[in-house]
Amino acid sequence: MIRNALLYLSNQPRVFKFVKTNRLAKGFASRFVAGETLDTAVPAVRELNRRGITASLDLLGESVHNEAEARAACVEYLKILDRIAREKLDANVSVKLTAMGLDVSEELCVSIMYDVLERARKYESFVRLDMEASGYAQKTLELFENRLYPEFRGTVGVVLQAYLYRTQTDVEHMNTLGVRVRICKGAYKEPAAVAFPEKKDVDANYVKCMQELMLNGNYPGIATHDEAIIETVKAFARENDIKPEQFEFQMLYGVRRDLQEKIVKEGWRMRCYVPFGTQWYPYLMRRLAERPANVAFMTGNIIKEMVRGRR
Repeated sequence: MIRNALLYLSNQPRVFKFVKTNRLAKGFASRFVAGETLDTAVPAVRELNRRGITASLDLLGESVHNEAEARAACVEYLKILDRIAREKLDANVSVKLTAMGLDVSEELCVSIMYDVLERARKYESFVRLDMEASGYAQKTLELFENRLYPEFRGTVGVVLQAYLYRTQTDVEHMNTLGVRVRICKGAYKEPAAVAFPEKKDVDANYVKCMQELMLNGNYPGIATHDEAIIETVKAFARENDIKPEQFEFQMLYGVRRDLQEKIVKEGWRMRCYVPFGTQWYPYLMRRLAERPANVAFMTGNIIKEMVRGRR
């Protein structure tokens, strides 16, 4: 019921208009989204860098419906890469293939991604292909392995989601190719036919995939806000003589900032995923709707930080 309500609200222009002008609502959103423009996102990245945290910028947007929209998204990503280089930010970018035209045409998507990846390679930067719902998993990985990775080996990597049954096999395969992988738990609502329905099973699979990536992977991104798993990662690194420079933790902008800073102070690497753009309202509502427990998770962590800050 909560999920359906959030999805309904995400598609209501009148609600979006109200939220955009409501100070409290905008304040909540600004906690997790770095504004609507690149000009607002850049200071957020600069502040992260000042605190010893690297960033991955993501221009918010869902699946585009025509070639013009896909090419417009490409232009924006080229601007982002130019700006990162010009301002010497310690950041890279994340993209969704559906925003690059995958649902319009695979050839269009590949053409656009070549433009983005060539610009990133020029700056010796990096592009992460975000993973979307399970229906896109096979298509994304095939396109990556067959069309993009052969030409841009050091410039492009992928995201894998631990709640999918297939992921351990995907991790092992990506390791044989030397791919830079970001491992996350996954946030989409998936059927039990393709994903572990129980959190304990997702967590167990995440740890297995994390260990395989840290032992045999290429600079993996360990994306989690789960403190127990984070401690498991640290212990595993120490036990296996895995140095801090061989991997990085990754977390979302605005989530557990206290924990992000603690990890950095301990000498580990941390990258923060920084979304921005005019589509922040649908992004925020849909992210909450993907797993309604995220509502309690986000608000609970804000309260935790507030309490700790007063000690």
